[in-house]
Amino acid sequence: MINVGIFGATGYAGQQLTWLLHNHPEVNIKFLNSHNYSNFQTNEIYGNFNGFIEDKYIDMEEAINSIDKVDVIFLSLPHGKAFQITEKALSLGVKVIDLGADFRLKDKEAYETWYGVNHLAPSLLGEAVYGLCELNREKIKESNLIANPGCYPTATIFALAPLLKHKFIKTDSIIIDAKSGVSGSGRSANISSLYCECNESIKAYGAPGHRHTPEIEQELGKIAGEKLLVSFTPHLVPMNRGILSTCYGSLAKDTNEEELQEVYREFYKNEYFVKILNTLPETRWVRGSNMCHIGIRIDKRTGRVLAVSAIDNLVKGAAGQAVQNMNLLFNFKETTGIELLSMAL
Repeated sequence: MINVGIFGATGYAGQQLTWLLHNHPEVNIKFLNSHNYSNFQTNEIYGNFNGFIEDKYIDMEEAINSIDKVDVIFLSLPHGKAFQITEKALSLGVKVIDLGADFRLKDKEAYETWYGVNHLAPSLLGEAVYGLCELNREKIKESNLIANPGCYPTATIFALAPLLKHKFIKTDSIIIDAKSGVSGSGRSANISSLYCECNESIKAYGAPGHRHTPEIEQELGKIAGEKLLVSFTPHLVPMNRGILSTCYGSLAKDTNEEELQEVYREFYKNEYFVKILNTLPETRWVRGSNMCHIGIRIDKRTGRVLAVSAIDNLVKGAAGQAVQNMNLLFNFKETTGIELLSMAL
């Protein structure tokens, strides 16, 4: 049994994490922090916690002073807010899983350019491990600081990794068309995510410079063994949760769908949470789960391959992946607490 603390527990990812950890057989939630709702009970903010999780959220000062009482902290905070908390936790021998962006990019200047804030803990960038468990499992096990991947990068990297690893596509041809549910915008008051603003509509946003672009390029570049650039356009769709990432690339060698199916199945053959489909994926079949579904097609007319992946942005794209990382850090069975199938309706 380990003790955990969650910073930013009332955001959408934070509440999902609270729910998952409450049901984890090896976890005791020691504290839950909230900036906006300190001293409120959890069930006052999220009614699904009634009768099960009724702790009071504590403020930032109390949470920071409580770090020495836990084995690991989860940071579900806006970018730029993790630096000092992470430094203190590591100095106390407490592991850190950051669901934000502060330690994902290895280049300090790139982080400051894309996120518009100074990086105040650059010495930790070399220590942080990118927490995509299926690709970095052994490094994660040995780390004390995990940079939990972004939701769009998670879906996109899963879709493209086998193609790049085996040199099936030209690295200068990658186009990513991704769509997310509104929960991806967070719980903060925002006119663009009001019901009347996003219902019955779909829109592109953050193009052509969405902040997940350098993260996608960094991690895909590692797999390809070369620096690459991608065209990435995210879209907001009127659903609560889910991401569908549709990725295109020009074929670099002759192949067919049957061969690519085998390549993908071999690449992910030992991965519980990644399923290769004969059909194309839909977000409803992964909703509420830590699963990633992938489908592959070849467009013979244009000479392009199409790789489509679907995840739940709050689970595999955030909280579920964070729990998976925690399981690796503490030598628990990797699937513990997140062996959830999607509910069909």
